[in-house]
Amino acid sequence: MHSCILFDLDGTLLDTSHDLVTALNQLLKKNQLPTIPFHIARPYAGHGCRGLLKIGMNIDHDHPSYPTLVHELLDFYEKHLFDATRLFSGMDIVLTHLEKNNIPWGIVTNKPKRFTDPLVKKLGLAQRTSCIISGDTLSTRKPNPETILHACNLLNAHPQHSIYIGDTETDVIASKAAGIKSLIALYGYIREDENPYDWQATGYIKNPEEIIPWTEKTA
Repeated sequence: MHSCILFDLDGTLLDTSHDLVTALNQLLKKNQLPTIPFHIARPYAGHGCRGLLKIGMNIDHDHPSYPTLVHELLDFYEKHLFDATRLFSGMDIVLTHLEKNNIPWGIVTNKPKRFTDPLVKKLGLAQRTSCIISGDTLSTRKPNPETILHACNLLNAHPQHSIYIGDTETDVIASKAAGIKSLIALYGYIREDENPYDWQATGYIKNPEEIIPWTEKTA
């Protein structure tokens, strides 16, 4: 078995924040609520609908309107899926390095397949990535480690020799449970009230290109 590099999607591989915040603000307008400036909403994008509805409407998942609002938010998001989303600057250099060195890379995200697959295809990554595990591929999702372990199994890679890269504490919890090294993308969606160093990941990167030296430690 060899090594692999696995990426979270939002806030790690792709910068989806502009389109997610656009969807949130459209939902707020529909409900006659004030919109949220991008710089305030961005750090909550990594926590999906729960994070966005918390910052936008101060609504938690146990609120009676939560399921309806999630449905509406996702419908708005689907209409703006490709407006501004792109690879983070420098990420294509990393992916090219992995491919040139025959290191398989995959995507493990909690984002539903409904959004993951079109994004990956639109950005030309479908033929490059070795696997795509979305939030509804299995019956579990992060912080459960099964999606990471499933990706390693598909790539015939040993978790102990591989790396998972994300931007939330959930990513570190899942990585530790899977026995895989964890890197936190400090350029991702991290709130001001969070200290990512408290999560005790294996390492921390300030930009995508800092991943490359880590790939030399996976053997």
